[in-house]
Amino acid sequence: MSSSGNKPVHEIRFGRIKAAIRENPTENGVRHNVTLSRLYKDGDQWKDTQSFGRDDLPLLAKVTDLAHTWIYSQPHD
Repeated sequence: MSSSGNKPVHEIRFGRIKAAIRENPTENGVRHNVTLSRLYKDGDQWKDTQSFGRDDLPLLAKVTDLAHTWIYSQPHD
């Protein structure tokens, strides 16, 4: 689910925890926004939420760290 409507330029996923990285062009150059989510199954449909449980937090920390590393590896203006 994308709040900005544009497709992610990169995704990082560990199990059901995902970081979606999107580009946000500004007058000062491209900035990146990160959306964190947890995937879950509701009947036969996959959905996502921005609510995380205790056991999700270690994976959340990992995907956040990798998102940070990926963003800093991108060319800067």
